[in-house]
Amino acid sequence: MEKLHINLDEKSYDIFIERGIFEEVGKYISKIYKKKKIVVVTDTNVDKLYGDKLIGNLKKSGYIASKIVFDAGEESKNFDILTDVYEKIVDAGIKRGDLLVAFGGGVVGDLAGFAASTIYRGLDFIQIPTTLLAQVDSSVGGKVAVDTSRGKNLVGSFYQPKMVIIDPDLLETLEEREVRSGMAEVIKYGAIYDNEFFDYLLKKEGLKNSMEDIEKIIKRCCEIKAKVVEIDELDLGLRMILNFGHTLGHAIEKYYNYGKYTHGEAISIGMYEITKLGERLGVTKIGESEKIKEILKKYELPIEDKVKLEDLIEIMKTDKKNISGILNFILLSEIGKVEIKKVVEEEITNMSFVG
Repeated sequence: MEKLHINLDEKSYDIFIERGIFEEVGKYISKIYKKKKIVVVTDTNVDKLYGDKLIGNLKKSGYIASKIVFDAGEESKNFDILTDVYEKIVDAGIKRGDLLVAFGGGVVGDLAGFAASTIYRGLDFIQIPTTLLAQVDSSVGGKVAVDTSRGKNLVGSFYQPKMVIIDPDLLETLEEREVRSGMAEVIKYGAIYDNEFFDYLLKKEGLKNSMEDIEKIIKRCCEIKAKVVEIDELDLGLRMILNFGHTLGHAIEKYYNYGKYTHGEAISIGMYEITKLGERLGVTKIGESEKIKEILKKYELPIEDKVKLEDLIEIMKTDKKNISGILNFILLSEIGKVEIKKVVEEEITNMSFVG
């Protein structure tokens, strides 16, 4: 059992990481929730595999549990689905003071968490992430959101869960591509914060070998994110470093209408290209882009795309991290250390770094 504590004063919570913990979900929830009603929000993919099992586990622990299921995929993270989730929460008899469980990957965590943050002006929720990307990143830290036609995660809030329960065994039913996608976020943590962790991942033989130590890997990622979030919960300073590769990666995702690449694959391209840019700007130590390239290729992640920069510029300008016309590009100074470079919109045009 690995246990981490996120120290955010009255919003503090624990993260539990253990193989097989899913079988004891009710026991852990009972540590923080003494009432009876629980609503589980999940998607069709997760529901098919684990939905009834989770409901059964909760009922065995004495809870009155129901579930809300929406179609799997990024395209469901919108206001129409959100409204449907709101109405089904009400129809399930859930009131303020009851509990919502976000059970799924990043899309489920974002949408269900945002629903919890807004319905009844705030409903307690916990995260049970089922993808590697969600287990190492999106389920921790309290960022919840939905997409609009103008961009990804443009409408959202900071709303911390009451608990995060991580069972690596849930990854066994994931497609290999999704696990590799999650490894992009794992690699990000080493790149921005911990060169020893980066080297540890680089020395692994690949994905299969890394999965043998997945509890240790998940814990280290969560430890790093916890340290950053404790210092900067609202993403006004240090937390921006977690966006390494994301400004470009999100633009690539949107350009292809979320159809060509998974989130992690797009971020993989973003990390490599932004590191090459950092070298050209004299911010990044020469040779670091080759290390980024080497580790991404080891985990069979993409490193470049032929999309033209001018096609991404307008998308990047609408990025939610664009504050008063200024984008914060996260550049490595070297593996394990980063700098935040402020770039005004006009300067983006002169940045040739894709393809």
